[in-house]
Parts: sequence; C-alpha cells; structure tokens
Amino acid sequence: MTVINAPDVLAEVAAAVDAYELALMTNDVEALDGFFRDAPETVRYGVAENLYGFAEIAAFRIGRSGGSPLRDRLRTEITTFGRDFAIANVEFLRTGAKQSGRQSQTWLRTEGGWKIVSAHVSLLQAGADQRLAP
Repeated sequence: MTVINAPDVLAEVAAAVDAYELALMTNDVEALDGFFRDAPETVRYGVAENLYGFAEIAAFRIGRSGGSPLRDRLRTEITTFGRDFAIANVEFLRTGAKQSGRQSQTWLRTEGGWKIVSAHVSLLQAGADQRLAP
C-alpha cells in the first residue's frame, strides 16, 4: 500500500519547494535549473510559454531578464505518494496584482535528489471567481 504524506518525505519535499521559491524570488538561475530534471521529458508550462525538455527550460531562464515577478505565497498544498513522488500546488499573488496565480509541480526523487519533472504556472483572469487563502 502506498503511504500518503509520510512525515519525513513531506518535510523533504516542503524544504525543496521552499528552496525553489527562494531561488525564484532571487532569480538564482543556476539553482532554478538544478531543481528541474535534466531530461527531454521534463515540461514547464508558463504564463506565456510552453517549454518542452530541460534545454528549453534552461534557455528560457537565461533569456528572462529580471527573473520572475515578486510574489507572496498564499497557500501551499503538498501531497506525497510513497517515498519518491510528490505534487506541490501553490497559490500566489504577484506584488501589486489583484488576481491570484497558481503553480503546480510534480516532483520525483532521483539519484540527485528531488527534481521537478512537470510544472505549470497560470494566472486567474480578471473578474474570475477566486478564493484567496485567509
């Protein structure tokens, strides 16, 4: 039977998600690249881009001047499945924005540690019904 949210695994993934957020907010491109699995199957859908494979993701990071817009995390939900697979969902609000955004990441334990194998970032449309975390 697969164990959901084993405390030690959940803590490992939460630490990885927190470290990713710090790298994102400081535009640490090298660290950001290190969080993604270096493989052609890795996918990242952004607000305005679809990136297939690690090479496209890394090229996007290098070409993105100034990095990600600053944001506050409103809610983070992490679920682990067994010892080697996890999903992290983050609701965020960009500085000065009224609409929240969402980020989902699929994490896989590899020989090199926890790596993102799939990611998606989107923003709610203006006027969309949204729940902001308290």
